[in-house]
Amino acid sequence: MTNQEIVKKLWNLCNVLRDDGINYQQYVTELTYLLFLKMMKEQETEVIIPEGYRWNDLIEKEGLLLKQFYQKLLLDLGSNENDKLRLVYSDASTSIEEPKNLEKIIKSIDALDWYNAKQEGLGDLYEGLLEKNASETKSGAGQYFTPRPLIDVMVQLIDPKPGERCADPAAGTFGFMIAADRHVKEKTDNHFNLSVEEVEFQKHEAFAGMELVKDTHRLALMNALLHDIEGRIEQGDTLSSNGKWMKNFDVILTNPPFGTKKGGERVTRDDLTYDTPNKQLNFLQLIYNGLNKDGQARAAVIVPDNVLFEGGAGTQIRRDLMNKCDLHTILRLPTGIFYAQSVKTNVLFFTKGKTERDNTEGVWVYDLRTNMNTFGKRNQLEMSHFENFMKAYIAPDRSKVNDPRWNVFTRESIAENNDSLDVGLIIDDSFSKYDTLPDPLESAEDTVFKLQSAITLLSEIVDELSTVEKNEVIKN
Repeated sequence: MTNQEIVKKLWNLCNVLRDDGINYQQYVTELTYLLFLKMMKEQETEVIIPEGYRWNDLIEKEGLLLKQFYQKLLLDLGSNENDKLRLVYSDASTSIEEPKNLEKIIKSIDALDWYNAKQEGLGDLYEGLLEKNASETKSGAGQYFTPRPLIDVMVQLIDPKPGERCADPAAGTFGFMIAADRHVKEKTDNHFNLSVEEVEFQKHEAFAGMELVKDTHRLALMNALLHDIEGRIEQGDTLSSNGKWMKNFDVILTNPPFGTKKGGERVTRDDLTYDTPNKQLNFLQLIYNGLNKDGQARAAVIVPDNVLFEGGAGTQIRRDLMNKCDLHTILRLPTGIFYAQSVKTNVLFFTKGKTERDNTEGVWVYDLRTNMNTFGKRNQLEMSHFENFMKAYIAPDRSKVNDPRWNVFTRESIAENNDSLDVGLIIDDSFSKYDTLPDPLESAEDTVFKLQSAITLLSEIVDELSTVEKNEVIKN
């Protein structure tokens, strides 16, 4: 049985809990409590769990006795002296009311093919479960789950190296750091080429993060532990004074939350130069300020379109970014790859300079939005969609890349437009609004492409009209 098949079986067990009123997010959290015990047994690392609280102690019990024991187990492990246990089970409680449902979940987990799961990797199994949760629109988890192909592209291009300190200030389930760790392991033959000291650094110091939501932080911890990562993963608000420890990193990879602080309140950090309630702009500040000043530290960050053109503090922050860093690349992403179909996003790639001024000379922009399909659950984003962008990104001479989606904008031309970075989208001239009938002489492939482009454009027009209507309602 493959990990994919195990994930499917685990996910189908959620149907058992419907009568208990448990939602998808609660189910994944509940699975985390149980899977931790089972996986510690499979990895033969149960020594950290007190005797009497291990997996075999759980499966021996039934009915009401099982439920009472499970409730005590969650409470006691949450106050245990062991850091791993205390973090995973902190404030843990069960949402399962029916003892028979708890019993069925536990026995079903125990009956799975764990031998093959270990061969494929327990960490990969857990990541598959998180991905399944994010793909279910009812779970709401898509808001913090970045599509894996996009994560992999960002990691490959930023290229984390052994000995570098990497971080995600909006960690979610720790997907960026898991991918960065995997990238380093692939480059070092699973750490075989590293010294004992270097391996210890990779395990304990190379990867860090901070996550605001407590249950999501729990998933991040579990994800890290199953991938043999024991770096600093804090629970709290990175935009508060509690996040000031996140600095002097060599690599930052992240997808910060969208929107504004509740009630328009300001951040409580005192090390951000520009004051704004916009969370993405605040995260952008702390990211480029959190990089080392050795001329090598770099970041890739996902931001919505408004970060590229918002005025006031937004203009000042973009100007500060281009002064302190070489903002060398912007990837304009297609729509529909996140939980909200109409959200338009981009990836900023930049390298921190050694000085505070004039580090950006020109910005290369790749338009992966115009004439692209809208992605979603049925039409999923894949690595192949980024192939041409990646070729342009790594080209020895970017000016020789022959791709209409690839354009450069000088720092002077950007300054003339009030430092707006809302540039690089090519004109959609694939069809005429007066000529909607396909040419009988053109190829079927061309016809399909034009029709898809028309659908995408119409979708964007509808989004714009909806925005106008919302603004009118607000004004009135």
